[in-house]
Amino acid sequence: MHRSVLCPNFFRIEASTYRSESTATFTLETPIQTFKFPGQFGTHIDFPGHFIRGKALSEKFDVNDLIFPLVVIDISQQAKKDPRYAVTVEDIKAYEAKYGPIPDGALVALRSDWYKKWPDMDALSGIDAEGKENAPGWSLEALEYIYKVRNAAANGHETLDTDSSAVAEEKGDLACERYVLDNDKLQVEVLANLDKVQPAGAVVVVSYPRIEGATGLPARVWAITE
Repeated sequence: MHRSVLCPNFFRIEASTYRSESTATFTLETPIQTFKFPGQFGTHIDFPGHFIRGKALSEKFDVNDLIFPLVVIDISQQAKKDPRYAVTVEDIKAYEAKYGPIPDGALVALRSDWYKKWPDMDALSGIDAEGKENAPGWSLEALEYIYKVRNAAANGHETLDTDSSAVAEEKGDLACERYVLDNDKLQVEVLANLDKVQPAGAVVVVSYPRIEGATGLPARVWAITE
């Protein structure tokens, strides 16, 4: 058994440090820090309320909701040829023909090898000479398949957004992300090292700071595999 960490290297955030605390009997010299960070940066989890007002936020989920069978759909070769590639239902059915049906409650992750572009934000977005984004991702049909035909609990990807750039441009919206969150599902963005875990049979654990009322939070994600 081994573990693979499915998030990039640590990133720096704004921090203030306070060092001393005095009482009537002693002075304690110790660093106590206050941190300021965006909820959606680096590897992070999105809660339904991120896009949909009134939907569940961070406090609605606990450890029982954050351990999943892991399914890794490999679109890395397609993404090499077409950086705006959107995973298809046929891609998922090809995975199932080889590894079996997506299990109930799975986190279905797209492997694109896009994480290797971290931490270059322009490379992650695929910004071209015209300033357009070019990144692979989900299609609405593929998400409908994993959630309605199968019974997945969450989806994940290595890119900054759920939607492939082609889908986002066609819809004029992050329609795939909106679909996920409107259906009370969870998603994890900016995953890493999906090329280092088996496509089927692993268990993935998602953890995040216990902060109330968050629409999204930085996450530590790791997979347990044979």
